[in-house]
This record gives sequence, C-alpha cells and structure tokens, in this order.
Amino acid sequence: MDYSPLLISLKTSCLATVITFFTGIYAAYVVVRLKHFQGVVDAILTLPLVLPPTVVGFILLVAFGKNSLVGKILLSMGYSLVFSWEATVVAAVVVAFPLMYRTTRGAFEQLDKNIIYAAKTLGISDWKIFWHIILPNTKHGLIAGVILSFTRALGEFGATIMVAGNIPGITQTISTAIYSAVQAGDNDAAFFWVGIIMIFSFVVIVLMNLWLKNSARYTAKAPVRNEG
Repeated sequence: MDYSPLLISLKTSCLATVITFFTGIYAAYVVVRLKHFQGVVDAILTLPLVLPPTVVGFILLVAFGKNSLVGKILLSMGYSLVFSWEATVVAAVVVAFPLMYRTTRGAFEQLDKNIIYAAKTLGISDWKIFWHIILPNTKHGLIAGVILSFTRALGEFGATIMVAGNIPGITQTISTAIYSAVQAGDNDAAFFWVGIIMIFSFVVIVLMNLWLKNSARYTAKAPVRNEG
C-alpha cells in the first residue's frame, strides 16, 4: 500500500491551515472595520464557499496557467505552479479560507464592543487592542475556524484535481486517491482511504469539541476577582 496520499494530504492541509489562519483573521478584522462596500467585499471573500470546487479549480487554472500573466512570470523564472504540489496548497487555501474568514468574522462581531471602547478611552493602541483584547476573547471562534479549515483542506477534491492534477507521489491526495481507486475498480483501496479520511475528520472534530467544553468549564469555574 502506497501511503503517499496520506502524507501529501496532511502536509497540504497543515500548511493551508496555517496560511488561512493568518489571512482569515486579517481579512475578518479588515472587513469588520469597513464602513463602505462591506457587503461586496464579504461576498467576494465568501464566494469560494458557495461555488462548485471544480469552478474554483478552473478559475485557478486560468489564473495560474502558462497563458496567464502570473503563469508567464513564473515560467520566466523557470517554475510552473500548475500540476505541482504547491498547487494543491493553493487549491486547499482558496476553498478553506472562507470557513476561517466567516467563523472569525462572526466571533469578532459578537465581541462586546464596550470592551474595545473602554480600551480606546484608556489610550491603548489598535494593535494592542487586537492582540491583547480581541484575539483572547474570540479564541473559541478562532479554534473552530482552524478546525473547519483543516478538515475542509484535508478533504478537498474538485479544485485540487483541476489545478494540481492527480500525480501519484506528488499531487495525489486522499480524495484524488479515492477517485483513482474507484475509476480503477479497486474498491478495497477506495474503502481504505475513505475510512482514513473519515477517522481523521471525526477525531479532529471530537477533540475540538472536548477542548471547547473543557475550556468553557474552566472559564465558568474561574474565581471572580473582587476589586472592591
């Protein structure tokens, strides 16, 4: 049994999750603070979530193909993104990003604004407010976004096979390995990879729920300091 699809999927989803973590938080923070065209910007950032993955993959293929501006620049540097492992990361980032962005934005919008206003009246900079007030008070939403992004990146198929292909040992992820096994009539391999990805996704979600439950329990039991 070739286990390269598992390694490629884990490597791709982990890197994609790291990228979506930072870009999703930044995008959510910027959009929440927008005073104009917030709905338009939100729609653009959320679009990969509602579009069919194959459409997203086609758009990426057009954007990074050899005939595109970006593709020509990369080719002049002796590099082609399409049908490379990096393309699997790009596809995973694009499809997972909206989950991180939407979850984070929801957490930011539910935060009590009076805390932020009070910090500003004390002269605390926006940078310190973001790092020391906003992020700690929205950590549950951020963790949920990370888990959703990871599991989405782990199971990505449509965009990946369009822009990265299904090259064994290079771009073949678990999802594309299942596709290949079904096409070849190898049901044993298909069942094996289906079981692997279901177990991984199930365990990750259960661990997230346990962490959130224990975190909420610890917060509830934390002693309240009496400043009086």
